Amino acid sequence: MPSPKSLPVALLGMALACPAMAAAEGLELGQVLIQGEQQSGEDQSITEAETRLAEVPGATNVVDLRRPLQGRVASNQDVLAYQPGVYAQSAGNEGVKISIRGSGINRAPGAHASGLYAMLDGLPLTGPGGTPYELLEPLWLDHVEVLRGANGFDRGALALGGAIDYVSHTGYDAPKLQVRYATGSHGYQQRQVSSGQVLGDLDYYVALTDARADGYQDHTASESQGLIANVGYRFNPNLETRFYLRYRETDNDLAGRVTKHSIEHNPRAANPAYVSRDDSRKQPGSTFFGNKTTYYIDDDSSLQTGLVYHDYPMDLREGPNRLKVAYSDVSGTFDYKRRDSLWGMESRSTLGLRVTKHLPNDGASELVRIPGGNTAGYAPGTHMRNFTYQGSDTVLHVGNDLELADDLWLTTGLAAIYTRRESAVTYPEGGGKTSMGDWDYAPRLGLRYQVTPDLQVFGNLSRSVEGPHPWSLIYSADQRFPAGSGAATGTQRDPIKLQNQTATTLELGGRGDSAFGQWSLAWYYAQVRHELLSVLPDANAVTPYELNASPTVHQGVEASLQSTLWSADNGDQLSLRQSYTFSDFHYRDDERFGDNRLPGLPMHYYQGELRYDWRQGFFAALNTQWVSKTAVDYANSYYADPYATFGATLGYNAPKDDWQTWLDLRNLTNKHYAATVTPGYDDKGLDAARSTPGEGMAMYFGVSWSLR
Repeated sequence: MPSPKSLPVALLGMALACPAMAAAEGLELGQVLIQGEQQSGEDQSITEAETRLAEVPGATNVVDLRRPLQGRVASNQDVLAYQPGVYAQSAGNEGVKISIRGSGINRAPGAHASGLYAMLDGLPLTGPGGTPYELLEPLWLDHVEVLRGANGFDRGALALGGAIDYVSHTGYDAPKLQVRYATGSHGYQQRQVSSGQVLGDLDYYVALTDARADGYQDHTASESQGLIANVGYRFNPNLETRFYLRYRETDNDLAGRVTKHSIEHNPRAANPAYVSRDDSRKQPGSTFFGNKTTYYIDDDSSLQTGLVYHDYPMDLREGPNRLKVAYSDVSGTFDYKRRDSLWGMESRSTLGLRVTKHLPNDGASELVRIPGGNTAGYAPGTHMRNFTYQGSDTVLHVGNDLELADDLWLTTGLAAIYTRRESAVTYPEGGGKTSMGDWDYAPRLGLRYQVTPDLQVFGNLSRSVEGPHPWSLIYSADQRFPAGSGAATGTQRDPIKLQNQTATTLELGGRGDSAFGQWSLAWYYAQVRHELLSVLPDANAVTPYELNASPTVHQGVEASLQSTLWSADNGDQLSLRQSYTFSDFHYRDDERFGDNRLPGLPMHYYQGELRYDWRQGFFAALNTQWVSKTAVDYANSYYADPYATFGATLGYNAPKDDWQTWLDLRNLTNKHYAATVTPGYDDKGLDAARSTPGEGMAMYFGVSWSLR
């Protein structure tokens, strides 16, 4: 195997060679199959998703959860592994730093991921305040659809990173009964029982899941339990509806950020201040209830409506104060699709509306938890401050795909966006209020050409728009309560105003099949204005400041290759899957930082897995990931070290698809490394507490049984 540094170069070279190889040999684009499994009714939803996303003139991913479930699946890090263009690394517990094309590049990882529009079964999950993670239970999923960058346009997603749709099981693709159990290092345990069936015109899916872990790092114990249920009914061939319910509770201890020296010499150590304060993040119970109804007007047109209620309170003890947070929002969607003939060529049109609005009760109460600093002399439980945060996002979008010639499609679109953000300090007296309402637009132009059945090329020019979080208006404020304001002394008093982040992105790429295997390749270049960047003002800060930056550039290359290296007549097979993401994010002539790289994400990120499948159902695999150094501050005065990790999996999938077992070995060399970085402003070359350690050597075992 080549060295870690040569792997991305080798992958890129193979991917660039694929179009010529495909054209020369005339190979047909085959359907993606999970090795060791037979085609069944479960493949239909995956095939439909792949076909639908192949019609997008830009980069996309479809994640079939059957492959990740042949190992430990504890969080989004496991779900989104081996996906080009997607950076997903654990920040401790369930918190995962997810970034696509530099989206939310340095927001604090965890509860309020930014720069991405997340959906559950096509219904909005992301709100003006961000995307809470506690409802993203991976065991409930059938597959995940990722539309990178502006390619999420038809979903009403206009954020820089694009859209991620987490699609859960239904009665059509779930076993009648399934039981799954996993256990492993650091006290990890995960259990689930689920059931799904089709009963005439009605189908259902229901699952109960719970998990416990002590955590690799000290003071990162976690527990969760949740329920998912959905029920669908087909009234007639033209009308169908489905109701969705998700409820989940999480309670995570927090270890805080640590220095590089701490990671190198004692990676399991927590930040001492977090241990003494006994910090934790508790979601008392998040509820997601929605409906999606589709009416097929005729063979060429349809209407779909969606309605969602989402309630997600939090009880935060991070830092010396306690924050009781009330979050709830309601979302509505409307989509009209139509197929016509225009000048003798096929035309496909879409009209969509997405509205998400915080409900009036959204707000927070801040209480003294540990007397100290400005709160010295005040007993725990003393009321410090109340503030509210309101927001809404409205996106009206219209798009068209027009077949200009055989296999050549022109994509056009235009979206109108209205964002409202409001924050007010309601206690104590003298607090300020900020209210903003902004209109913006996002055009889209793309081309897609199916050169041969096994080769597609595409390109698009698009604009994205993203509003700030309402809560960032108060946390980033520089006006504070003066001395004599009681327990509120020194806290932010007057919310500030922030501008929407916008970006214009050019993307070129292709995908197909060749002698080397199935491949995808995309290049993008984005000029970003008013980028919403966060910074920790000092090493002891808990909540980052979020401010608009001077002009920045986001550019990169995203490549993947899935190859069959050898196959035998008896069905045995050796395969290799690889993904590589090159990311160059930097300022454009900033007065303070010049052309410095934006901190928080690595420039090079590679993942690969070599796997052998026996026809009897046994499999064995070796995997690796390689990550380049990461800037820790905006001054680029300090870097987290590059690293490479190695792992292995062994398992068995029964030919009847009724039971499965696996052993997942991670970080076999026990490499000490920083998994995520939350940047500072200018650390002047000092080793500040900015990083969270990656997991050390670990072993996990799992088994599942299904009644089909």
